[in-house]
Amino acid sequence: MSLRTNYLSRLLGYYSVLVALAMIAHKQATVEMVQRMMGHGGAPFAMGLISVAIGLAMVLGHNVWSGGALPVVVTLIGWWSLVKGLLCLFLPAGVLAGLLGGPGYEHYFYVAPAISLLVGLYLIVASSLGSAQQSTVK
Repeated sequence: MSLRTNYLSRLLGYYSVLVALAMIAHKQATVEMVQRMMGHGGAPFAMGLISVAIGLAMVLGHNVWSGGALPVVVTLIGWWSLVKGLLCLFLPAGVLAGLLGGPGYEHYFYVAPAISLLVGLYLIVASSLGSAQQSTVK
């Protein structure tokens, strides 16, 4: 496993776990914030700008489709960030609100943090196991 894959998987893993736990701990505040952001024209555009920048950085710096599951998962996260950012930039606000956080967001709230938590834990564990295997080989 490359150092870049190891670094990105830990970064994304810890980020995902911490954000998921914060979302779960503050469910009502998170729901209200997401619904307000989707109703405000500038917020999705700003989110899109940030997501496109992060997604492009990851896709350009880590577009790896071989070498096991971990590098591919890190690559897919980069592509997902890029696609999500482009959707935020180009879709009309009403369509975007329906996809990312409209009025029904509260009913399926736990889906996003659960996925984030599981993916984050996988990234942390897989990168730690990969680091342990590399250190025993040396």
